[in-house]
Amino acid sequence: MKTKIRVSEQVEAFVTSLAPEPRKRLRVAFKGLADDHSDVRALEGSLAGYGRLRIAGYRVIFNERTERGVRVIDCIFAERRALVYEIFVRLLTEQAME
Repeated sequence: MKTKIRVSEQVEAFVTSLAPEPRKRLRVAFKGLADDHSDVRALEGSLAGYGRLRIAGYRVIFNERTERGVRVIDCIFAERRALVYEIFVRLLTEQAME
């Protein structure tokens, strides 16, 4: 099945803000995500339904769906490992309150 990777504005801005070497590693990891050659794990608890892509000290939160026979992976949020889950849960909570 064909796979399409979509990257949110936040993820693109985060990747662009990094030094050249981590930026390159993240972009290679996105390509590997399409080929199932990445360190991926399903999230649990309040983040059930999302997955995480691990690249060194960085994490990218994504969800996966099928759209007209095409596998679509939406990379929603990226941040340093120490912050990513706390910030993403807060963003989800704020969106639910709107």
